[in-house]
Amino acid sequence: MKRVLLASLSLLAIAAAATPAASADLPRQMPVKAPAYVPAYYNWTGLYVGINGGGAFGNSNWSALATSFNTSGGLIGGTVGYNWQMGQAVFGLEGDADWSSLSGSTTAGCPPGCKTESNWLSTIRGRLGYAADRWMPYVTAGAAFGNIDADIPGFAGVDTTKTGWTAGGGVEFAISGPWTAKVEYLYVDLGNAGCSLACGTASPNNVSLKENVVRGGINYRF
Repeated sequence: MKRVLLASLSLLAIAAAATPAASADLPRQMPVKAPAYVPAYYNWTGLYVGINGGGAFGNSNWSALATSFNTSGGLIGGTVGYNWQMGQAVFGLEGDADWSSLSGSTTAGCPPGCKTESNWLSTIRGRLGYAADRWMPYVTAGAAFGNIDADIPGFAGVDTTKTGWTAGGGVEFAISGPWTAKVEYLYVDLGNAGCSLACGTASPNNVSLKENVVRGGINYRF
């Protein structure tokens, strides 16, 4: 019995001594790296439509009467455009058409009251933006179209469509899904409307209209 016990103890000792050596002979496993995280950046490419609204302020000058005065009002309308994204650069073409309540008048140098109004404004502009994921600041410039309505009480006045230019900038943000929101500033110069006898002046009279437009908008991208 004693011999059997000693033999068993000897076998256990030999097995314990051999285990580390056997483990050392096994191939080592390489650590497994977690897959790299690649963020999904927002893509601005595509067609979009939306609505916009805000306010405008500016001035009108009547050259024959040496009269200049402030104008102000609101505007609201629709927008359509398309963006092409190349890297972080975003090239776009955008058009809009707005109803406007811009108006102003004065009696300084014009006792009956000289008044200038504009009841619609439309622009076609190029946009150049920088895509910072869901944010896109941009600059914009192009053509502006609108009406200049100038009159003095008791005279026919003039209401004509003019073509001018516009430039400005803004920032657009991707809210959720296909929806984006923007805020922008545009300087608009509609040039001059000729209004002499119709506005009660015998000499040539150029009525100018310049606007500063500040507005926001919501767009839906397809």
